Amino acid sequence: MLEELKKKVCEANLELVRRGIVIYTWGNVSGISEDRKYMVIKPSGVDYDGMSPEDMVVVDIETGERAEGKWKPSSDTDTHLELYRRYPDIKGIVHTHSIHAVAFAQAGISIPALGTTHADYFYGDVPCTRELTREEVEEAYERNTGKVIVETIDGLGYDPMAVPGIIVKNHGPFCWGKSPANAVYNAVVLETVAEMDLKTLLLNPNASIARYVLDKHYMRKHGPNAYYGQK
Repeated sequence: MLEELKKKVCEANLELVRRGIVIYTWGNVSGISEDRKYMVIKPSGVDYDGMSPEDMVVVDIETGERAEGKWKPSSDTDTHLELYRRYPDIKGIVHTHSIHAVAFAQAGISIPALGTTHADYFYGDVPCTRELTREEVEEAYERNTGKVIVETIDGLGYDPMAVPGIIVKNHGPFCWGKSPANAVYNAVVLETVAEMDLKTLLLNPNASIARYVLDKHYMRKHGPNAYYGQK
């Protein structure tokens, strides 16, 4: 089971490079085992060139300790763990420093739903978290990053699978999905709609989308009577 997950997580990490939303060692992908006891994640600071499934690190979900692997896990491991522990539907998580999504994070602004491309994947604005306090950063930065993501999602009261991503203020995007590959897909879409938004708001700072159009586009793809695509 874990060997197959290592392959999927490694492939998902390499897909970030192919899609052009990470460079050098900027970013990580993880996946969780079917029994939700173990997480497989990219090693910390290891370049994508030549990366293989054997480089992936297995982490115990309950303890947060490395269970298998020759490398240290990603420095963002504790953030991933907080999300897996809180939301049982999440099966893959991605963190990147993609340019346009980070621009919104550094500005401290949510990525607004302005068009149907956004609505096809995110059922509303992609929120921006609050800034972490000095105490949160110094106490346990990565774990508290996860906690502030959870705080934002639960505080706004939405289904995290309907808006499968968030941006952390001054940091960058975290996305998730029903598999590591799906999480990467959502991260690529998030970066694309962030770029669309940035250009749209330059042309028209008052741009918006009618709620009924957003509803139609999201529901035709994800709703109970969805009809997009093939049976």
